[in-house]
Parts: sequence; structure tokens; C-alpha cells
Amino acid sequence: MILRRVEKQVEEALKRSASVALMGPRQVGKTTIAMNISDTTTAVYLDLEDSLDLQKIQDVSAFHEENRDHLIIMDEVQRVPEIFASLRGIIDKERRRGHKYGQFLFLGSASMDLLQQSSESLAGRIAYIELQGVDALEFKANNAENQNQLWLRGGFPESLLADSDKNSMAWRRDFIRTYLERDIPLLGPRIPAVTLERFWTMLAHVQGGMTNASQISKSLEVTSTTVSRYLDLMVDLLLVRRLQPWTQNVGKRLVKTPKVYVRDSGITHALLNLESYNDLLGHPVAGGSWEGFVIENILSVAPNNVIPYYYRTSNGAEIDLVLEFSGNEKWAIEIKRNSAPTLSKGFHIACQDINPSKRFVVYSGQDRFPMAENITAISLCGIMEELLTK
Repeated sequence: MILRRVEKQVEEALKRSASVALMGPRQVGKTTIAMNISDTTTAVYLDLEDSLDLQKIQDVSAFHEENRDHLIIMDEVQRVPEIFASLRGIIDKERRRGHKYGQFLFLGSASMDLLQQSSESLAGRIAYIELQGVDALEFKANNAENQNQLWLRGGFPESLLADSDKNSMAWRRDFIRTYLERDIPLLGPRIPAVTLERFWTMLAHVQGGMTNASQISKSLEVTSTTVSRYLDLMVDLLLVRRLQPWTQNVGKRLVKTPKVYVRDSGITHALLNLESYNDLLGHPVAGGSWEGFVIENILSVAPNNVIPYYYRTSNGAEIDLVLEFSGNEKWAIEIKRNSAPTLSKGFHIACQDINPSKRFVVYSGQDRFPMAENITAISLCGIMEELLTK
């Protein structure tokens, strides 16, 4: 069942924490998961974009008292971040009554506001789970057709499962327009939709590259500081990933600028007007798009203790993705789009620099085989399965 794995994570978190925050962009499936959970437990659902539901929690203590035997689900909770201060007292009161777990489930479309407000008020009382959309394992992308469809259309369920590429593209364009014209003005500073769409499209063109704020600022006719603010906003809204460089001292001159990815490959392709798989293959962004697609899928199943990086020296030694686990364990992951991957000298040098515990090459095929000493070629689903055993 699509999204079932995250649904199980939420159910398990509710058994060990008083509250759980499920975060992810709009339309990715958060409400579907919440409704499935409410079908198996006594729950009350509030959509905080609905004026009537918003009115119900004006006195959240009284509302909770009326529903204290229910799991209270609050959707779009980033609209009322001030509520977390009141919820702390409610949760502590319920703890004294012996009701320690599964009191609240929050659904949010923005990360930083939600994280900051809840971490200040609910430290030790909340668990965080991020929903990134349908991934390769859930879509059974261990065959070329499914894998290509998921890469082209992205992980938003309605886009992925549309009856044609044309209708999938139409859904994604509507999604982009809604974010630009309605959601971003509600959640962040008021930025002209045309300007922000141009910025988002620029990021898509350099998928997996390093943003040059000065160059972008000239194109948009804004300051470099404003460009940085736009990027922060897109990251906070879980629409863009900023992958930090691995910069521990290895005695080399290291590249220290983050790499930037539009997180959903389908949104990347919609911004660039790439409707079909052939359109995608013929576009210069194909390599960067595949890299971002693989990274998002890998991180969707990575354990909570994993910190992702990339590694690059000024001399060209490079690793596309470094996964740093707790302790000294590191995985080096090179990402190749072709079905017969080859490795550059730069990858070998980079591995000598950081000394990873495991070395993988993730490629578009399905077989697993050794490429060189301690290096394994593996499919996307294969490395995701490896991570699920950690």
C-alpha cells in the first residue's frame, strides 16, 4: 500500500510519544495517512484552514477536555504555531493522569516554523516524521518502467498515478501555481509569484549544482541577500534540499558551498516543461535530475541518525552522497544514470580521503555486482533495502 511504511512509523511513534508531527509539502499524502490512522483509533480531525475548526481550538484546553480520550489530529498546524505553548501544559497534565502517549498528531506543510515553535514548547514531548512522497520501494520501482515513471512524474501520489503524462503534468503545474499564488504568501514573506517562479525554475535548471547568489540576483534584479532569503524559504517549505559538504579536516582544499536540489523530480520536470520521458532524456538536466531523484529516495529510508553530505575537493575528487551514521561509520555513494556504470579516478581518491565503511555505485539497472575491491554496484531499490536493515 502506498505510504504504508510512513503510516506505520507514525503509529509506532504515537505509542512512545505524547505528540507526533508529520511534516511534508502539501498533497504528498499526510492527510491520507492521518485518516487511515483515525480509522483504527478513536480520533477527532481538525483542518486548521477551515474557519469552523480553527474556532474550535480558540480555547484549546476546553476542546481537549471534551476530547481527552481521543487522538486529536490538527492539519496545517503551522497556521497557529502559538498553540504549542498551551499544549505543553495539557500534555504534562495528562502525563500526571497516566495518559502519556498518543495525544496529538500534527500535520504541517512547513518545517522551520513548526520545528522552532514545537521544539521550544514540547521538548521531550514530541516526535518528528517527514513524509517525502511515494518512493521507489513503495512504487515497486525494481523494473525499468516503474522506475522511469516515478522519476519522470515524481512522488506526489496524484501526479504519479495520473492516467497519462499529460494529466500528470497538468496536476504538477496546478500544484506549482497554488504554492506560488496562495500557500507561500500565507506561510512566508510576500514575494511576487512571477519572481519566485523564475527563481524556482533557475534552481531546477542547475539541479544538483551550487547556487551563485550574485548571478541569480542579477537575473532577478534583487539583492544577493534576497536570493538567500528565497532559498531559505524554499528549504523551509520542504520543496528544496540544501545538501551540505563534508568538511572534516582531511588536509585537502575542500569545496564548502552547499549543493541545491528541487526535492521532487516531477516538480523539477514541470518547471522545465518536460512532459514525457523522451523529453527528459534529451534535456541537459537529466543527469542532475537523476542524482536528485536517487538522493531523495535514499534519504526517505535512511535511519534518523544519518546525516547526508556530499564531498568534493578543489582538485576534482568527489562523492555524490556521503551518509554519516552515529559513530565513525560512513557510506560513500556514487550515482550513475547509465546501465553500465564506470567510476572516475576522483571517486577512488575521495574514498581514500574519507575512508568510508561501505562504497556503493547506484545505477539505473537492477543487478548487484562488485565493480572493484570494496565497491558494489547496486540498484536504487537495492540500496534502500540495505538502509532499512540498519
